[in-house]
Amino acid sequence: MERLVTTSQAAEILGLSLQGVHYRIRKNQLKSIKKSGKTYVYIDENSQTQSEPKVELKQMPYTEVVKEIVKAKDEQIDLLKKSIKWMRKQYGSEISRLEKNQKKIIGVFNREIELLQSAFNEMRSIYKPQIENMQKEKKEEQKEKFISLQEFTLYLKRHQKSKKDIKLIILKAIQKRDRRFIYNKKDKKLLILNEDFSDFI
Repeated sequence: MERLVTTSQAAEILGLSLQGVHYRIRKNQLKSIKKSGKTYVYIDENSQTQSEPKVELKQMPYTEVVKEIVKAKDEQIDLLKKSIKWMRKQYGSEISRLEKNQKKIIGVFNREIELLQSAFNEMRSIYKPQIENMQKEKKEEQKEKFISLQEFTLYLKRHQKSKKDIKLIILKAIQKRDRRFIYNKKDKKLLILNEDFSDFI
């Protein structure tokens, strides 16, 4: 009667090494099945325990052992090569995906910049005339608010004031800190408010 055991249990029962059990499985000397990634062996309950070294030496010569080791190594190398190939493919696809995403992100940013530029240009076209008008109005207000020294001089000359008189009037007004006369000592500039000067006539 046969029973199902693991490869390590089979090695103990048969008095073989684990390698010897796997060798016999490959040579179809032992029946086996795979379950959940593990190998199980069918063992006859009447099987007698054998001396491991003797069986291995008789049934597996040194040259065969070397061949099996080389074969196992070759299989491992092939497996590693396949793994490396797969990993390269994965990395390649990941890099290309990231590059595509980067291009998409750059495209989105460029579109956003274009939208902002067009919005800015539109806002400027709307508000620029208004700002220019405000600046003009401000200048006109300033013009109305102040008069030039020449205009002040002409006004007093019309009222029979000489140049000397006008100079004295201005000097006294600055000394008295008349608010109609704003003198900047640093720039040596005089601003005259457009107000009533009848007190100087």
